[in-house]
Amino acid sequence: MTDPATTDPQNIDPQDMNITGLLLAAGGGRRLGGRPKALLDHQGRPLVEHAVRVLREGGCTRVHVVLGADADVVREKASLPGCVLVDNPDWEEGMGSSLRAGLRSLRGAGASAALVSLVDQPGIGPAAIARVHAAYRSPATLAAAAYDGERGHPVLFGADHWAGIESSAVGDRGARAYLKEHAGEIVLVECGDVARAYDIDTPSDLIHLE
Repeated sequence: MTDPATTDPQNIDPQDMNITGLLLAAGGGRRLGGRPKALLDHQGRPLVEHAVRVLREGGCTRVHVVLGADADVVREKASLPGCVLVDNPDWEEGMGSSLRAGLRSLRGAGASAALVSLVDQPGIGPAAIARVHAAYRSPATLAAAAYDGERGHPVLFGADHWAGIESSAVGDRGARAYLKEHAGEIVLVECGDVARAYDIDTPSDLIHLE
């Protein structure tokens, strides 16, 4: 696995650097009593706004947001100017359906890679996004944040991988099967010193949003 710092970014064609942020924010918060995660309160605003801001501050000038549970309410309550909002009617099937919907939305948009993050990980800030963003080398790139050497989010999928990911992303596994199959190609970018990769899954996790 290559350390992205060993490759000179100046050798990358700027036209090949269209990395779009892809935020998966469709979850219904089943273990939170049916509170959609995008609408959880974080510093007085819906959590989805924070997640979009993190992607932008980390280097993604374009952001696609996949919505599902209470999508109409999210559109009404959250301020998401400039984002492409993608409805996933199959959100109850799990993260895989949202990932497929998000990648489909990028086709024809000129993106060379998708930098995927999850709405329920507010401990991952712009510094981690920027590190994974910097790992991009070509549409064949696969890169992911690592925490003490263990792969986590965000994850960067070069466009060459999208078709394979779409065909294998089912249930709540997302891209795990594809990443396992291509483990030798993944650039792991250590982010444990700048981010905390906890999830907001249960009521006890809500303390992280205070």
